[in-house]
Amino acid sequence: MKRDASFLLVLELGVMMYSHGITLLGLGPGDPMLLTRQAWQALETSTEIYVRTRQHPVLDSLSARLEIHSFEHLYDSGQTLEGTVRQIVEEVLELGRRPQGVIYATPGHPLIADAISLEISRRAQDEAIPIRIIDGISFLDVVFSELHVNPLPQTSIVDALELVSAHVTSFPPDAPAVAVQIHSREIASSLKRTLLEVYPPDHPVRLFLGAGTPGVSIQEFPLSELDRADTFDSSSSLYIPPLGNGTSFEAFQEVIAHLRAPEGCPWDKEQTHESLRPHLLEEAYEVLAALDSGDPDAMREEFGDLLLQIVLHAQIASEYGEFRMADLLRGVHTKIVSRHPHVFGELDLKDAQDVLNNWERLKAAERQSKGEKEKGLLDGVPSALPALLQAQTYQERAARVGFDWPDVQGVLDKLYEEWKEFNVAPIERQSDELGDLLFAAVNLARWYSIDAENALREANARFKKRFAVIESAARSAGRRLDDLTLEEMDAHWNRAKREE
Repeated sequence: MKRDASFLLVLELGVMMYSHGITLLGLGPGDPMLLTRQAWQALETSTEIYVRTRQHPVLDSLSARLEIHSFEHLYDSGQTLEGTVRQIVEEVLELGRRPQGVIYATPGHPLIADAISLEISRRAQDEAIPIRIIDGISFLDVVFSELHVNPLPQTSIVDALELVSAHVTSFPPDAPAVAVQIHSREIASSLKRTLLEVYPPDHPVRLFLGAGTPGVSIQEFPLSELDRADTFDSSSSLYIPPLGNGTSFEAFQEVIAHLRAPEGCPWDKEQTHESLRPHLLEEAYEVLAALDSGDPDAMREEFGDLLLQIVLHAQIASEYGEFRMADLLRGVHTKIVSRHPHVFGELDLKDAQDVLNNWERLKAAERQSKGEKEKGLLDGVPSALPALLQAQTYQERAARVGFDWPDVQGVLDKLYEEWKEFNVAPIERQSDELGDLLFAAVNLARWYSIDAENALREANARFKKRFAVIESAARSAGRRLDDLTLEEMDAHWNRAKREE
């Protein structure tokens, strides 16, 4: 009799404790032995609970008198996943408004890797509905326990459902990461594609199935074989070991900041924006040379050297109180997104020309919103650009607003006209007329979608290579270069062209 009275008292206290609002309860990772004492008490003293799915081992171990309501039928209703989530949230909120409130139980911890519970919590707080959290052991605790690793200091926890729609990963690869909610082989395949943009195909990963249950399975294989695993379920998660030191932007930024620190490099500490100008220009041209070579290793190295210059300038700016790296990144991110409404918004543009025209309109609107005075169409072209590149940029901008020949014949006629004017120009006018001739030649390059600056740079490279053949021939014959006749030089030149 005393036992029955005690049980009724506990039941009554439990009903009082978990009524009048919403209780989000964590069921733990799966093993009933991992259910917390607080969660067990709440479940023992309640008459009903609501769950997203009945597919959780703990539910089978609960008292038969506990009525379990599932939202599984909503997933089979044919509506979108977003629509299903919204409906679950609305129904739980409505249940929470009842005098007896509601217990919504979730796998693991209710606020870890569970978007529905997080949205319920947010909405309940907005609407002043009492909200209580009954903690549960997260499956992440079990994963780290099985791995015998400490998640601190930098392990990233990422949602596979978000990564599958991304083009690159959103976390630093020089630290470990755990991707959760790999529900199916399709998700695993899409996740693999995203990860392969950062990690090599042979990067080892570990797939966890049933973490926190007696039937836990851990499979290790190369990333390229992720979607070939035997099975996937709602508990599937992937451990991604770090790629290695120095493989993240944050790590690189730390190296540059260290160079500028009191204990850093004497040379780097002395540099200013002004002193670094020639180095920035030099590295930019070395990038162009690497692009011309078509050598991926050279491109990788030179792009790295150019990035070093950019990060070094950002670090100096941070020390001077001008701006921080986060400001730089936020600014260019905002600019790119706002100037691509046809990608990140609803604007429909039919071709590249429409994109360029809209780009100019957006830039003008940005200047106006900043209170800047109206600029000419060509004012934004840097005066320090190489002359050929500057000429082509001027022509491209003018063409966007219709200042252009109707067809390429007009360009060819203009080029011939400038050639004739140069031929008859007096000495004091020859420089001007040659400039006009070169400008017309650049326009011809633009009409044929040829980069004039690059075309001349490649021509220079060919000249250097062919002239080296002439020099080599002279050395092989034991003669001085200026001893060769023009005919001999021309013969070697033509041989070099044929060998190309």
